[in-house]
Amino acid sequence: MPFDERLEVVTHPGTLAHRGWKTASVSGTVLVLGGRSEIGLAVAKRLVSVDVRRFVLAARPGADLTAEVAALRAAGAETVDTAEFDADDLGAQGPFLEKVAAEHGPLETVVLAFGVLGDQARAEQDAAHAAAIVHTDYVAQVGVLTHAANLLRAQGHGRLVVFSSVAGVRVRRANYVYGSAKAGLDGFASGLADALHGSGVQLLLVRPGFVIGRMTEGMSPAPFSSTPDQVAEATVAALRGGRGVVWVPGVLRPVFFAMRLLPRAVWRRMPR
Repeated sequence: MPFDERLEVVTHPGTLAHRGWKTASVSGTVLVLGGRSEIGLAVAKRLVSVDVRRFVLAARPGADLTAEVAALRAAGAETVDTAEFDADDLGAQGPFLEKVAAEHGPLETVVLAFGVLGDQARAEQDAAHAAAIVHTDYVAQVGVLTHAANLLRAQGHGRLVVFSSVAGVRVRRANYVYGSAKAGLDGFASGLADALHGSGVQLLLVRPGFVIGRMTEGMSPAPFSSTPDQVAEATVAALRGGRGVVWVPGVLRPVFFAMRLLPRAVWRRMPR
């Protein structure tokens, strides 16, 4: 399977002590990689508290973050800085994170909110487009997570928030390029969470279903859809509770347990 079922154990607060995880409140600087992301911004707004007042929104060069900065300040953020960040530039990832940590650290929470949906029909004919989707949604995320995990390990504390998708739990024919990238990311994040055990660094893996937002505009919502605000609400609740995995909405966990048992002849006809 594309994810490690053992990680599910940490979704129960009573088991956290066995993993050495703490349930302390989030504090320090929050770095959102994908500063224009609806989910990333919604998570940041919910993290504004007495302890969390400093934020860095990172987005592609040239991106206008005026509205996002204003929204965070309106929510009560004390400091909101912006930075240019090209996730696909693998060589620049490490220096970028080190620079942000030096100028705004220590970093307490790093939220990976960047990604692309891509065009499945085009990707089936255009190998470069297929590779670009996988590069952004998997390869670039692996690079960022590795750099960020090392940085937070050196601090001795911190949290990583990774957005997987139910599309990666069992990849469907209708969106197999995007789904395969999410399957890889899900597996990598699950293994990294185990590797971080005992380091003081925690990783939260979020598995949302179809999210009604800018990325999916024009598409028909799937059953058990959610909004960016609903995903953010569940994410922050899980983060504050010290959980390791959260499905959004929660009903998707048993639903996909059953879906994994469907015959392949039926599964290949499933819609996006």
